[in-house]
Amino acid sequence: MREKHAFTTVTWLICAIASIGFAFDIYELLMLPLIIRPALAALGGVGENGAPLLVPGSPAYNAWARTLFFVPAIAGGLFGLLGGYLTDRLGRRSVLTWSILLYAFAAGAAGCSTNLYQLLFFRCLVFIGVCVEFVAAVAWLAELFEDGEQREKVLGYTQAFSSVGGLLVGFANVLAAQWANYLPAIQGGHEAWRYTLISGVIPALPLIIIRPFLPESPQWQKKRESGSLKRPSIAALFSPQLARTTMMTTLIFGASYGMAFGAIQQLPQILSGHAQIKAEAKAAADLVVSVAEKNQSALPPEAKLKQIARNASDEAVAKVTILQEIGGLCGRFLLAFLAVKIVSRRALLRLFQIPSLLIVPAFFWWISRSLGDEGSLTMIKMGAFVVGLIVVGQFSFWGNYIPRVFPLHLRGTGESFAANIGGRILGTAAAWFTLTFAAATPPNPAKIALVGAAVAGVYCLVGVVLTAWLTEPTDEGLPD
Repeated sequence: MREKHAFTTVTWLICAIASIGFAFDIYELLMLPLIIRPALAALGGVGENGAPLLVPGSPAYNAWARTLFFVPAIAGGLFGLLGGYLTDRLGRRSVLTWSILLYAFAAGAAGCSTNLYQLLFFRCLVFIGVCVEFVAAVAWLAELFEDGEQREKVLGYTQAFSSVGGLLVGFANVLAAQWANYLPAIQGGHEAWRYTLISGVIPALPLIIIRPFLPESPQWQKKRESGSLKRPSIAALFSPQLARTTMMTTLIFGASYGMAFGAIQQLPQILSGHAQIKAEAKAAADLVVSVAEKNQSALPPEAKLKQIARNASDEAVAKVTILQEIGGLCGRFLLAFLAVKIVSRRALLRLFQIPSLLIVPAFFWWISRSLGDEGSLTMIKMGAFVVGLIVVGQFSFWGNYIPRVFPLHLRGTGESFAANIGGRILGTAAAWFTLTFAAATPPNPAKIALVGAAVAGVYCLVGVVLTAWLTEPTDEGLPD
């Protein structure tokens, strides 16, 4: 048993800042499903009748939706892989600082986009910053705590705050929808999705101010100063000693993310076709017309009424997303608790994988048959909580597991390969599959739900099967 680290003011500050960083990562990643529909409607142009050209389910909409989900993920994956290498070469702290600066700038700029190409470019920058920050933060935290139980708790509970980020972006979207008409105009309008994007700058401020003054990883610093720090190499990940670990970790990491991006992250688009949510959107616009008629004032322009309806729809969808993220938060805390109780890493992961295999496909299949029933929304909210718990809980597993199977000089590189090639590229590709096979004219949210059920089921099955070959760590300490 290694000596436990005494918790000082600096240690608590490190944990707090790491928690904010993890929360901000997911805040940015989960923002796209909430804003993609109104953003494409606003930036994709309008037809002669004033209706948006890009509507959910149409081929053009699906093409852009696939692009916005997958291209930033590719950019984040490739540059995140470079970031992992730089984390091992230059140190954990400096890479953390620059990655935060990058996505803070990009988050604000994305909200001011005037066309879809600008939005795509800035979302790529956001993904790059997030992918690099996550890898550097996990390596940094893992190396601060030598005692295995203490390290598992710190990594587990700080990563649990990722789901707080999901909750915060849901609340931010609700607030943006409620207050959009009272906030300063952006690009001549008061669109809730723009304020939601720009809100991503706020959580970055304490990170930018405090993180540069926190200490470097003592293990990494000691090796560098002694001249014994080996040079990182991607090729070394596929050495006979590490090849199986690298491949299994990458593929199963991708399977975990695939369930989320193939199905759960498509929930906002699916729910845009729910009978109750459409009724609430229409009621919001009708109320404005009713008030204008009662006061004998001019009726708002048609475009204004459509914007009010879209904001009301966004608010209703965001409330479901909030419940999903509460489930994810509970799942992450559950994994953090179980991580110190269950020795086998395979057994720990399967506690979340097997329920996912049974529940997630069944839930989205049921949604595909229930969108026309206004009374089904309550059950959908309950189901969103459950799938959030069993799927999102798996994400925290990797931050605890990966530092224990890669040596110090390859820790950032190995984690970056698994997280970025596996999670950000292979996992996010699930969104591409769902949106491609769900394309329909006219738009069909029920088809998105049905295809999402199939895609999530395939990804989960792959993960469950491959877990049999997942490397079990042989020691509670971190390999040198």
